Amino acid sequence: MSNKVYIVGAGPGDYGLITLKAVECIKKADVLVYDRLVNPDFLNLKKDNCEVIYVGKESSNHIVPQDQINRILIDKFNDGKAVVRLKGGDPYVFGRGGEEAEALYDEGIEFEVVPGVTSAIGGLCYAGIPVTHRDYSSSFHIVTGHSKKDDQNEINWSSLSKEKGTLIFLMGIGNIGHIVKQLIENGKEPNTPVAFVSWATRHNQKTTLSTLKDARECVEREKIKAPTIFVVGAVVKLADKLNFFEKKPLFGKNIAITRSRAKNSELRKKLEEKGAKVIEIPTIDIKSIESSKVMIKEKIDGINDYDYLAFTSHNSVKYFFDILKFYSFDLRKLANVKLCSIGAATTSELEAKGVLPDITSERFDAVSLAVEISKHSVGKVLFPCSEIAGTALQEYLGNNGFAVDRIEVYSNRVNYSERERVVDILSNSSVDFITFTSSSTFENIVELMGAENISLLEKCKIISIGDITTKTIKSKINNNVFQSKEVSMESMVEKIIELL
Repeated sequence: MSNKVYIVGAGPGDYGLITLKAVECIKKADVLVYDRLVNPDFLNLKKDNCEVIYVGKESSNHIVPQDQINRILIDKFNDGKAVVRLKGGDPYVFGRGGEEAEALYDEGIEFEVVPGVTSAIGGLCYAGIPVTHRDYSSSFHIVTGHSKKDDQNEINWSSLSKEKGTLIFLMGIGNIGHIVKQLIENGKEPNTPVAFVSWATRHNQKTTLSTLKDARECVEREKIKAPTIFVVGAVVKLADKLNFFEKKPLFGKNIAITRSRAKNSELRKKLEEKGAKVIEIPTIDIKSIESSKVMIKEKIDGINDYDYLAFTSHNSVKYFFDILKFYSFDLRKLANVKLCSIGAATTSELEAKGVLPDITSERFDAVSLAVEISKHSVGKVLFPCSEIAGTALQEYLGNNGFAVDRIEVYSNRVNYSERERVVDILSNSSVDFITFTSSSTFENIVELMGAENISLLEKCKIISIGDITTKTIKSKINNNVFQSKEVSMESMVEKIIELL
């Protein structure tokens, strides 16, 4: 990424509403300067050595004044850095992006602006309110709820009140009394439908419907706070019909997932599609074992000595094939070796590598795979696995005449850096469900939290995958443990919905 300042819109909040170009900018940034309304999950996209600077603003309380923000952008650019200024919504829709771009221009600094989805449109969409509709509105007007100097004369209330289009006020919740008064006094029908959309597109989005004349009382009664979009117009009538987001089955539910951060994405995506707020608790720190590369080189050089290649996790596939790639191994040499896979996730990982398993076990335990292998002719098995993998597969096959070579290709360690955060989440957040996809994810969180905090897990429903994982959990916790019907992420989600 070149030495430049990128003023980037992050969208209204939903993780899926950020643009591809914005993601690319975040991933390559040397310095990331971000606002309060930016989804914090976007920070996970940054490089490990990226400098992060928070300049959040809450209503009129500016943690970092605008002039100082401009100075930060200029100074970091002058340090030779690629700087990303990450802003909620769109930078040029009441986001002060224009002011920042001007400051950069005045200093002769090269910059780019990356548009974002504005909450004025995207946020209302998630509330079931189209800003235009042939039966109700042929125009829309986006208005700031407060001006640079809070000079209300900057808004032509007489003209605005006579408009038949949709009126959208951003940053106006603290000034709602004045807005309502001006609209009605200048001719707006008091019974005009209005809506307040708080935290639009987020898991805690709340849409409140009212009328213009009752709007101020509604704000006080419902304790509506910023950030909230205030929308006025007939299109609000469609909210009950079109509000798809707040009708999702898991909307409003907080679900903690406990895989490694790299493998959380699949389950996270499926849960968020159903409306859940997903809290990542990456209890596992998974890394390749570099010392195994030399040993594996010896094994793959003699791959034709093996009859079976057994995988009991998606990670064993990933790290084994990473080593094959490191040595420029030709996958066609595996033609005479039967590939063996446990569960849907492991099979999917093999398919992603361009190969299909010959032997599979639908049950998520090593013995089941060993049983399937033993139905075939006795032979030699290469078993890539983690350093903490059990010995059940080796023992079963060994007892049935097979020779098994175990080779550890990745480590699976407790992520101790997450301890305080995990205890805080489970102590202070309303977690409805927590998921465990392996025995190690559960064992690691118990070790991470300490035995004195295990009761925190009992406050929520625990969803497990596979018999062995369930058995491990129940050795510590008896209540509220539920196993998914099948060994898949889809089945875990289905079990959660079933328990609502």
